[in-house]
Amino acid sequence: MDEIIVKLEGLAKRFDTKVAVDFVNLEIKKGEIFGLLGPNGAGKSTTMNMICTLVKPTSGQIELFGSDIKKEERKSLSRIGYVPQDLAIHEALRAWENVELFASLYGIKGEELKKAVDNSLDFVGLSEHRKGLPKNFSSGMKRRLNIACALGHHPELLILDEPTVGIDPQSRNFILEKIKYLNKMGVTVLYTSHYMEEIEAICTRLAIMDNGKVIACGTKEELVQLVSDDPMSEISLEQIFLTLTGKKLRDYAEGEM
Repeated sequence: MDEIIVKLEGLAKRFDTKVAVDFVNLEIKKGEIFGLLGPNGAGKSTTMNMICTLVKPTSGQIELFGSDIKKEERKSLSRIGYVPQDLAIHEALRAWENVELFASLYGIKGEELKKAVDNSLDFVGLSEHRKGLPKNFSSGMKRRLNIACALGHHPELLILDEPTVGIDPQSRNFILEKIKYLNKMGVTVLYTSHYMEEIEAICTRLAIMDNGKVIACGTKEELVQLVSDDPMSEISLEQIFLTLTGKKLRDYAEGEM
């Protein structure tokens, strides 16, 4: 039986009268790259922030690694790496100092800390820029440093919220390949994006969110069956999304609707 890494039951979040997440039920299995697909405002980031305990749920339950997060919060969070959409790096600290800062928060010290910094920077291709200041980095380099800061403590679950926003195609492809490599090394990944091609390229299973709800969940092949009687139909993920939501995801992503 597959181990469940993340389990959400009836998860909901309201900000005053606005419903951000509306009774979401999800399970993410060990070894998956699980995608959350939806337009801006669908509830993806709020869901991730609740899993990371950055936002307190209005109601519902979160289990991480088989334990209620309310009972095992510190232990569970020590096994998670989180890459937020908004850059969580310090412009005035050098690249290696940023990674060291975040790794040290997990109790890593001495030679182990130095090795963690070196390995993380090497993994994202920033070893040669270890002494550089992020304020002088390109958008792609900043995004890669953002990821490095989440890897120093060797997380078992990596949560990435729109990690490729505002970067060039080469940097985007680099990041996607690194995520797939981490997954091959045993890291379970929760990945959110409003870019169809990213979700389709790396995710083994996905959930489509809209207006705070999960409206469909499964592999792409399973989602095709929801919109077509032909199991061999070559329907794109964009067509599936449009059929299920009545919306064009890219238009929403770019703020055109």
